[in-house]
Amino acid sequence: MTSCTDTVVGDILSSWRYDISGISPEMRVDYEEHLATCAHCRSRQRLHRAIDVTLISVSTLSIVAFLLALAVIQHVEPLRTAAVVMHLEHTQMVLTLQAAAILGLLASLAAWILVAIATPAPVYLTGVAIEQARVLQDRIPEELRSRLRA
Repeated sequence: MTSCTDTVVGDILSSWRYDISGISPEMRVDYEEHLATCAHCRSRQRLHRAIDVTLISVSTLSIVAFLLALAVIQHVEPLRTAAVVMHLEHTQMVLTLQAAAILGLLASLAAWILVAIATPAPVYLTGVAIEQARVLQDRIPEELRSRLRA
């Protein structure tokens, strides 16, 4: 385990969860320099961004799962058979399952919004996407690149 090379700057960065995307470029210079030179803070920043991306990914998958559940509840015939076997009215069971799926969907949407607001995950993911686009653009042969610019 390494320690921070400048504990004052490291403490400031840790209180911001190692997110410097929201500060002005003039103020960001010292923090970027510290992150470039301090392995401890750089690894902590990577950990925090991984947690942020995981949270937004899990909430996105949860939203998709609840949307899929709503579609399945609406269109699957075995629910009628299950209702008969369990001596339940089909409409009551479907409405109960739909209500549960809608509540889960709303909770997942709220979690996604909170993660998007409270963390720099969207900014981080946008930066990663732009960087990957640059890498892919550099791999395009020059004659194709000239056609794309025209």
